[in-house]
Amino acid sequence: MDTPEKSAKVINAEIIAIERREINVDRRIEDRRTEISIPLPVYVKHTVELYFSQLNGHDPVGLYAMVMGEVEKSLLEAALEHSGFNQTKAAKALGMSRSTLRKKMDQYRIF
Repeated sequence: MDTPEKSAKVINAEIIAIERREINVDRRIEDRRTEISIPLPVYVKHTVELYFSQLNGHDPVGLYAMVMGEVEKSLLEAALEHSGFNQTKAAKALGMSRSTLRKKMDQYRIF
């Protein structure tokens, strides 16, 4: 079993490799046999910090809505794909009603 320190070193190495474009994240995501070992909270935090570093002194506007929208849309799409686009099953997996799922699908233009 890996220690937290060892896991952190692996995560940091992968984040650095992603920044240097040594790892093609899109290809790793498409290849379902490859496990992505970066925990979502770490990846989100790093991505937001990278966003802040690229603002060049400008104040961020609407960051929460932007991040939550991207995450929520991806979550909805993944649940729908996993359920074979059965909205009732996807809604149940997400812990929401089917009508709420439909509203969110309309909001994010998921058809």
